[in-house]
Amino acid sequence: MNIALCGMMGVGKTSVGIEVARMLNRQWYDTDMIITDRYGKISDLFEYYGEEHFRRLETQVTNELCAMDNLVISTGGGLVLRLENSVALRNKGVIVFLRARAETLMERVTANESRPLLRENMEERIRELVKKRYPIYEGTADVIVDTDGKSVKEVAEELVAKVKAYRPSRRKVL
Repeated sequence: MNIALCGMMGVGKTSVGIEVARMLNRQWYDTDMIITDRYGKISDLFEYYGEEHFRRLETQVTNELCAMDNLVISTGGGLVLRLENSVALRNKGVIVFLRARAETLMERVTANESRPLLRENMEERIRELVKKRYPIYEGTADVIVDTDGKSVKEVAEELVAKVKAYRPSRRKVL
């Protein structure tokens, strides 16, 4: 069973994912890092090929990771917005939504080249993304962990406890 972390950029999916993998003695993968290693900077992919091309690469990487087992997977912020990605992740494990208030995200994120969706009007864009994405994240997730005011270790410990207690009512999603 894999553990897939979803949520907004800046919520801590990478840091928490690394800690959870360490705690559970599992391999950790980050979908954005895999894409960057293979194809170059995400901002360049958006600029030269468009968001849709990037989303297809995310799906390809998701399918590759879902062919393996007992992983901790940190996903890009938009990865679970595609139903096929959510289905693949759920069929292979549990999806955890790491949630934070928009104000917390703004404190953690700086608009730079690695965040192509935040290049302009960062505060407005984060609030817009939170409003649009949180209902999807909440509907997709099997487990939700709030990260506001918590250390990486505290979030990871809560996540592991909730995942261990989680009993799925459905195993496969069609």
